[in-house]
Amino acid sequence: MKRFGLVGHPLGHSYSREFFQKKFEQLGLKDHSYELFDMEYLKEFPALWLKYNDLIGVNVTVPHKENVVRFLDHQDISVIKVGAANVIMKKNGRLHGYNTDYLSFKESLKNWIGNFKSEALVLGSGGSSKAVAVALEELEIDSYQVSRRKSKGDYTYDQLYRQPGIIKRFLLIVNATPLGMFPNVDSLPSIPYKHLTKKHRLFDLVYNPDETAFMRKGKEFGAKVKNGIEMLQLQAERSWEIWTRSN
Repeated sequence: MKRFGLVGHPLGHSYSREFFQKKFEQLGLKDHSYELFDMEYLKEFPALWLKYNDLIGVNVTVPHKENVVRFLDHQDISVIKVGAANVIMKKNGRLHGYNTDYLSFKESLKNWIGNFKSEALVLGSGGSSKAVAVALEELEIDSYQVSRRKSKGDYTYDQLYRQPGIIKRFLLIVNATPLGMFPNVDSLPSIPYKHLTKKHRLFDLVYNPDETAFMRKGKEFGAKVKNGIEMLQLQAERSWEIWTRSN
């Protein structure tokens, strides 16, 4: 058996297992499996590899993308750039980490916006937001981070309400938080949506549900919106390339 899986908490929202099970069926790989390893605390992570000696690789999702880095024996340049890992592979008994989030977001965003140019607001301060920031930098798009605390970002959510000009200035807004993800489908980032216009573009990294509350609210004010399903698919394909070229 060749085993793969997803590490994170909670995992009820994930399409990853469905994606890889379908891939295994299409390729006729009956000896491959993809499992969900719901893990609230990363202290359980080393035991996972001891329990399953046939475990080849895992994807890592919220909230562990940053903290999992300390368990890596080798960091790809993508992990060093971002400071977070979302793909891990065991090779010769050592754990190698990669970040395919930033490359997948970069490609998906470019497919969507084309030559559209604007400074970007990135909502959130976790591993996903760091991947987004690196991708935007490589696309030569200046980005600014929004967090609940000033010490973690360039702006706070309170500032966005006190200074409406911020939202009016940034025509590209990326939700890199898990707000709105199934099953908490009614939650959404706290920004002054009424200042959005038809010129705005909202990219939500969340992919389940297809249309998040963040996207729906943006559309009410004329903004164009996109979810994270293409990014997920690109990320999953890159994960598969890493696991198969190395084993």
